[in-house]
Amino acid sequence: MVLSASSDLTARLPTLRAEFPALANKHYFNFGGQGPMPQRALTAITDAHLTLQTEGPFSGRINQWIQQSAMAMRQTLADLLTVPVEAMTLTEDVTVGCNIPLWGVGWQPGDRILLTDCEHPGVIAAVQEVSRRFQVAVDVCPILATAQGGDPVAVIEAALQPRTRMLVVSHILWNTGQLLPLTEIVRLCHAHTPNPVWILVDAAQSVGMMPLDLTATEVDFYAFTGHKWCCGPAGLGGLYVRPEVREAIAPTFIGWRSITTDAQANPTGWQPTGQRYEVATSDYPLMAGLQAALDLHQQWGTTSDRWQRIGALSRTLWERLQAHPKIRPVMATTPESGLISFEILWADGQPHPAAHTQLVKDLEAEHTLLRILLHPHCVRACVHYFTLETEVEALGDRICQWVDAL
Repeated sequence: MVLSASSDLTARLPTLRAEFPALANKHYFNFGGQGPMPQRALTAITDAHLTLQTEGPFSGRINQWIQQSAMAMRQTLADLLTVPVEAMTLTEDVTVGCNIPLWGVGWQPGDRILLTDCEHPGVIAAVQEVSRRFQVAVDVCPILATAQGGDPVAVIEAALQPRTRMLVVSHILWNTGQLLPLTEIVRLCHAHTPNPVWILVDAAQSVGMMPLDLTATEVDFYAFTGHKWCCGPAGLGGLYVRPEVREAIAPTFIGWRSITTDAQANPTGWQPTGQRYEVATSDYPLMAGLQAALDLHQQWGTTSDRWQRIGALSRTLWERLQAHPKIRPVMATTPESGLISFEILWADGQPHPAAHTQLVKDLEAEHTLLRILLHPHCVRACVHYFTLETEVEALGDRICQWVDAL
């Protein structure tokens, strides 16, 4: 197999992989759940904690250090998403990022939210509670079926209603690995009549995997985490809010980071930037860990280099599984992302959920980590740019061997 990345980049993979303690004793294919942290990120977090405790933990000098660290983190994330830094909000995770715009809208009874049938349960639960409290109707469009063929933009268009105010959609679907055409979806929703529809994107599976230019897409809200494809620590993520819609989304969670103050420490208004959606004290050393992880990725190659390699590895695994008569990839065509989901089939061609569960259990005993998904019930494997070709080929062979032994 020939990968699009240069031989020089490929030659540097062993050195890069040595940075990850988790890769020393297992074959890891769960990046979509949580990425392993490199040693330099662990060290950066420890060093930041030591700085915090040595110089503070509460002092003028430390407060300045915290402010500088937070601004540097926002700038790094803004560069990653190709957006202005003032549009960035630091959050804990994807779900918090999604909750901010969901609760910040001035909902009226009879308004509607459109979900796809491939959204994460945490986001679905938040939408359901908004619906209950504000008498907002929830519509669901069948995006899952387009994994086997079809136009997701047309599916969304057919589900829009005159009073739809927001579409909640994932950029890369966490259960199928399908990459949705975000720019086309945004264009459709913003042109909707009688009123434009806001787009809230669950970006759990896209940030850290693929090149992004959110300014060009004109997406309204983009919520993500640093602990999956970025390989940063759990507990730190971000939210992009398009500057043109910031004033329409009121802060719901409020604290000293959200507001400006006068000399008497009285609140005088919201921060004029995305910081208005931040709340209060956070685990600031996590920022050092995420910065270190992102720096490591960039040292290997560009975001485009990494994205191309992920695609090549994904195709290799998909093709191996697709060729087996008792294995059916959830995506009918080669996935564009690093998530490859598949079903094991009975003789009658129906999925075999018990086999999914046993396969994952057996492979974990062999130090190869995959995961079960429930909708659809399937097995998911994830490849990152630093996954080895030999690992991907061995995984495909082992899955096929296991299925043959059923």
